[in-house]
Amino acid sequence: QLATMYRKGKGVEKDEGKKTYHMEKAAIAGHPGARYNLAIQELVNERYERAVKHLIIAATLGLDVSIQQLKDCYAMGVVDKEGLAAALHAHHAAVVAMKSPQ
Repeated sequence: QLATMYRKGKGVEKDEGKKTYHMEKAAIAGHPGARYNLAIQELVNERYERAVKHLIIAATLGLDVSIQQLKDCYAMGVVDKEGLAAALHAHHAAVVAMKSPQ
């Protein structure tokens, strides 16, 4: 939420550096949406390898939208078939684990 506040300037002054800092902290803490947002930021800045790493982690955490973005990266030639397959497998395992009663 802090990253969003700094991005939008809600209650604080807009600050891209602080936005990124708080997104990174959230991503490290395991927030899949923060991972996805970092990936999008990296895609915009044409740092594709970093973006794909963030997307794979987000997929491993069960974030559905990351899979579509990885498919788009595959179509662009940014991620290979094996990388996409591994992400799909990890995503499926995360989704199944979340549905488990344990």
